[in-house]
Amino acid sequence: MRVVPVNCVKENSSLAKHIYDADGRILLKKGTCLTRGLIKRILDIGIHTIYINDEYSNNEIEDIIKPEVRLRAVKGIKDTFESFSKYSKQKNMNTSSVKEKQFLKERDKHIEVLGDVSKSIVDEILASKSTLINLVDIKTMDSYTYQHCVNVAVLSIILGVEFGFNTKQLVDLCTGALLHDIGKVFIPKEILTKPGKLTDEEYEIIKEHPTKGYQYLDGNRDISAHSKMIILQHHEKIDATGYPRQIDGFKIHTMAKIVAIADVYDAITSDRPYRKALLPSEAVEFIMAGAGRHFDFEMAQTFVRKVIPYPEGTLVKLSNGEVGVVEEVKPNFPLRPKVKVIKQKAVNIEMQSIDLINENNIIIEGIQYEAPNLSIPHYLKNR
Repeated sequence: MRVVPVNCVKENSSLAKHIYDADGRILLKKGTCLTRGLIKRILDIGIHTIYINDEYSNNEIEDIIKPEVRLRAVKGIKDTFESFSKYSKQKNMNTSSVKEKQFLKERDKHIEVLGDVSKSIVDEILASKSTLINLVDIKTMDSYTYQHCVNVAVLSIILGVEFGFNTKQLVDLCTGALLHDIGKVFIPKEILTKPGKLTDEEYEIIKEHPTKGYQYLDGNRDISAHSKMIILQHHEKIDATGYPRQIDGFKIHTMAKIVAIADVYDAITSDRPYRKALLPSEAVEFIMAGAGRHFDFEMAQTFVRKVIPYPEGTLVKLSNGEVGVVEEVKPNFPLRPKVKVIKQKAVNIEMQSIDLINENNIIIEGIQYEAPNLSIPHYLKNR
């Protein structure tokens, strides 16, 4: 199993994981033979990468949380955002006090559901054998926001575990991460979904979403003060160039610093209408470039040690020109995995394992999406 851009998928490839919509319904089942028509349909619904099975990788790539937990979290976020969006529209129409109370009651019900979801995600991650970061969800354009919030929560919890947070703190961290972008329901949709560059005026409106989200949830007692500070401060930067208050690192809440890293990482590794996703390895470099300026230095260093830019089963191109499959990822050395190199021999194709920790002169240059064009010579096939 390996992740491949849809435009690189060959006809008749086998889909390795279910594709879901925002409501958790299966759009395509794993094992489906991908015809040209199906590949086009996948692209049409806004999916740009999928998991396939082929001869180069037969391992299972597992998510750090169970699919049913992820789907429940995405559904919970979706319902919450839609409910708050409805409230925002009604408020602009001078809603009556009775209607206002109904909306607040519904708001509190959604927050309670997300609290339960947060506990489930934390329990899953604490029970996991590995806390290396390998997110395997496939985002669709229409559910990007909800899936992004869940990913940010997962990434944040893993960092929280590394920094010794207790279970209560992890649940607060998860809840704040799930809701970090809730203020965007109060931002005009045409600005949020604009495919081109924002004007200065539009960007100023975008920058209001942390404050708007914080203010709307400030009266809810089921959300801790820690979670609310995440919503308010997740766009603040260590050097005081962030928003909405331009505060420096000493005044930014610890949990908000964690979510800031997770938020940026998942955003830049996701396909968006106005740009292609960065490779995980490029995103790691981006995070480290901002360490000490935009992000807490120690947190950024810890984060990049936990990220897996090249999960097991990834086809990679090496600096010596060879192509191989990632066989094993070592804790704290995610950029130096064990790789099975594909060797073309005279009469067959061999897989030779090398450990990049011991091969200092070889590095991974990037992901190889197209399978190498190897073949056994025609005159040897029937021998």
